[in-house]
Amino acid sequence: MRARRMSGKEKAAVLLVSLGPEISASIFKHLKEQEIEDLTLAIAGLKRVEPEVRDEVMEEFHELVMAREYLEQGGIDYARQLLEKALGPERAEEIIKRLTASLAVRPFDFARKTDPSQLLNFIQNEHPQTIALILAYLHPEQAGLILSSLSPELQVDVARRVAKLDRTTPEVLQEIESTLEQRLSAFVMDDYTVAGGIESIVDILNMVDRATEKTILDSLEEEEPELAEEIRKRMFVFEDIILLDDRSIQKVLREVDSKDLALALKTASEEVAARIFKNMSKRAAEMLKEDIEYMGPVRLRDIEETQQKIVATIRRLEDMGEIIIARGGEDEVIV
Repeated sequence: MRARRMSGKEKAAVLLVSLGPEISASIFKHLKEQEIEDLTLAIAGLKRVEPEVRDEVMEEFHELVMAREYLEQGGIDYARQLLEKALGPERAEEIIKRLTASLAVRPFDFARKTDPSQLLNFIQNEHPQTIALILAYLHPEQAGLILSSLSPELQVDVARRVAKLDRTTPEVLQEIESTLEQRLSAFVMDDYTVAGGIESIVDILNMVDRATEKTILDSLEEEEPELAEEIRKRMFVFEDIILLDDRSIQKVLREVDSKDLALALKTASEEVAARIFKNMSKRAAEMLKEDIEYMGPVRLRDIEETQQKIVATIRRLEDMGEIIIARGGEDEVIV
């Protein structure tokens, strides 16, 4: 079969198989349960994929990624201009149409190109719900800087509203953008637009300074403990252990049982495993590798629970000031 005759799901299956199990597994972590199920069935249904078809799918994926980057850098006209130079006008138009149909340019595109300090002055006196909606559409780095600059009371209110955002009608988006005296993106979908939610506030909080994060989560802990716990669970995942420096990893390892560590590493990426082994003695690393190698079948839920247990240890050590988790939104000074 040729790539052009394949459905989007079939192309995605070919792409995942081509990328290999490790990368595909990391991609699955960001998909919904139904999407994972659909793609798993599509992969299982793949027969022999010709190298030419695989190359076509990979090339198409590369073109779409490239187009998306151009789109975010300078908008639709900029993307079209660069694609035409690289691929010719017909191919460029084909990619642009597919991209705008499947991804759509998100609302508040102008805001993502605005300096956060200027944007803060523009929105800080708006209603908390309006601020939350705007932050949900910004890049996490921008939103984190703005959230950090709000008053503590407003930080908590806005964070809660971002976490609870689900779907917003185009009419509401148009009204808010009109209030901000900015034009809508040319490709807002004529459908409900999804933004906000737990993942959105987690991305934002990962970019704020530690004091802001603590203020928000501590307040939410008192007012809505279940929401706070859900956010905390996703703030730092097991794979993020690579964000720790070697000294911090060594401190964590001293707090973790070797059996738990072996179980947690059973599905971990090579990069995570390498960082762990690097911070152990040669003998301890060899013993741990043997434990993992000879471990029988284990339920994925048990592995995830053990990884979460180790994450809880990391969070506890950070709260005690024993270790530092690198964050994109702050400059850590270690003396």
